Amino acid sequence: MVLKSTSAGNVSIYQVSGTNVSRSLPDWIAKKRKRALKQDLEYQNRIELIQDFEFSEASNRIKVTPDGQFCMATGTYKPQIHVYDFENLSLKFERHTDCENVDFVILSNDWTKSVHLQNNRSIEFQTKGGIHYRSRIPKFGRSLCYNSVNCDLMVGAAGNELYRLNLEQGRFLNPYRLETELGCNSVDINKVHGLVSAGLEDGTVEFWDPRSKQRAGKLFINDQLGEDLEVSSVAFRNDGLNFACGTSNGKTLLYDLRTSTPSQVKDQGYGYAINKILWLQDSMNPNMVLSSDKRIAKIWDKDTGKPFASMEPTVDINDIVQVPGSGMFFMANEGIPMHTYYIPNLGPAPSWCSFLDNVTEELEEKPSDSIYSNYRFITRDEVTKLNLTHLIGSKVLRSYMHGFFIDTELYDKVNLISNPNSLRDQREREIRKKIEQERESRIRSTGGVKNTKIKVNKDLASRLEERVGGDVAESVINDDRFKEMFENPDFQVDEESHEYKQLNPVKSTTKDITSSGGRGLTAAEESDEERMNMNDNNGLDSEPEEESEEESEDEATKQENRARVEKELEKLRKKKEQDRKFKNEMKVLSKNNEVKQSAKNKESFRSQVKKLNKVAKPATNSDSRLQRHARGEAELTFIPKKKERTYKPKHDEDEDDGGKSDRGRTKQRFDGRRIASRNKFRGM
Repeated sequence: MVLKSTSAGNVSIYQVSGTNVSRSLPDWIAKKRKRALKQDLEYQNRIELIQDFEFSEASNRIKVTPDGQFCMATGTYKPQIHVYDFENLSLKFERHTDCENVDFVILSNDWTKSVHLQNNRSIEFQTKGGIHYRSRIPKFGRSLCYNSVNCDLMVGAAGNELYRLNLEQGRFLNPYRLETELGCNSVDINKVHGLVSAGLEDGTVEFWDPRSKQRAGKLFINDQLGEDLEVSSVAFRNDGLNFACGTSNGKTLLYDLRTSTPSQVKDQGYGYAINKILWLQDSMNPNMVLSSDKRIAKIWDKDTGKPFASMEPTVDINDIVQVPGSGMFFMANEGIPMHTYYIPNLGPAPSWCSFLDNVTEELEEKPSDSIYSNYRFITRDEVTKLNLTHLIGSKVLRSYMHGFFIDTELYDKVNLISNPNSLRDQREREIRKKIEQERESRIRSTGGVKNTKIKVNKDLASRLEERVGGDVAESVINDDRFKEMFENPDFQVDEESHEYKQLNPVKSTTKDITSSGGRGLTAAEESDEERMNMNDNNGLDSEPEEESEEESEDEATKQENRARVEKELEKLRKKKEQDRKFKNEMKVLSKNNEVKQSAKNKESFRSQVKKLNKVAKPATNSDSRLQRHARGEAELTFIPKKKERTYKPKHDEDEDDGGKSDRGRTKQRFDGRRIASRNKFRGM
């Protein structure tokens, strides 16, 4: 599922249903095109919270029943009443009326009893079975309000009277005489103490006490603001002290009934009349107030006036209501579908659509910014360059933060008119970019590295490829840690810098190695050869101007210098020749060893075992081996062994035995030594 969402700060507003959210089709079309609609991602990802939550042309008023299980809405065309069942998430029934509805009030706890004010000066009482009774009032009505304590139905209308219809007695009572001839735009009653407020067209608010049937007070809104305006909406807070009223120029004023000065004045910013004010006491933030005009519905703090969230549909707003105890709002508007908004920061989803919490949690983890996919954001400077300043304030330019949103197609057309060469310049840039890409791919067509993003250090990339291979080099070049080294010109290696020459004193090339047939010259040898060549050139090559001077020099000195130079060059040549011979001899020795090893590998396993088991006389030279190399070098190989020590006991010659040796000792080694043992028979 996909929800259209906007965010202001840390507050997310999800539009569950409405215009430009999801494309709904009739059932008979959906069944007929079932196979084709399977491939339509927009249709498959739609969310239809309540089935048939729409009117044929527009919706006028919408309210939720006190028990929170049903929703009643009125709309056109043809004028009709819709009742929606939240438990089944569908339309319960629809009922047509003779005239278009202006306002209605739900009398019962559910949808079974309601009073509807029509635009033909009639009041209709709707019940479960249909229309119950119809009555008329002298002038066209504008607003309804019901006092459940004394069963009085208040009707605000054009003129200077506030009509009262008592539903218990079934008759009209004496109306309240208002101090105006223009009429009453809005009526509301305080559920705590029963005070009735009437917002008048002349810019004042009158408060009436239903117990004494007299005026309790009056507010002069136009005098306080210093403007000629009307009071278009009034609303009491359920605490009995706070009161709010909206004006025709888009301002909302908050009052404490104990004072006549407003505690907060909030401007909507569009200059349209306020058509609805809600005190959001059932939400998680009870200090919030919702004020709505036909363009936008704003939620803000009643104490500070700080904005909290806003809901701005693409069609005009007629009415808005909050689902009790949740963060969901229903909006009646001039479009075909009615809008549904959900703000998790104001409360959880209702119990009958608790799955919305899971959907919004997933969207919070993976946020999507596709809300303005068809619009382009432009600043005020761009508006001036495009000569669109005369459209500021219209629907074409939607103000947002420090700029405006404009339709993408309209922006392209206006940009083409103001800058005719923009399309051609864009086309030239694309062609140039494509040519550069083809050039880069053609340059590296023979290499293993196929990355076309290498713009700098191409020699380094080729050396890296030769050292570690094409695949490894490709992975290194595409690595996020190193790719800047091959794309950003700031990382270009300067081979002429002093630091580079210190780190790389010898730069050998393949050409030098192949031409010399062996290793390249060292730095000292190169400097010696250059010095000798310079001396040789100085001695052999001379300009015409110096020839006259050299002729005067001694011929013997010239020959001596030339002989010394040739002698040193001859020494260098001999040294190179000896090095080359030594390398060739080492290669021959390594080849001979390889031949012996290969011959040994070809020998069968049986013959090798026989040689190991065969007892042979040890060779005299098996422990050591002498090898002679070129240049008088010799290599002696031997295995060190520890000499075995054999014990040979010493034998004393016995004179009495005539020179025969005896292994035992027969007498004391030193005569005259005292015998320690007491055995006197020892030695006898």
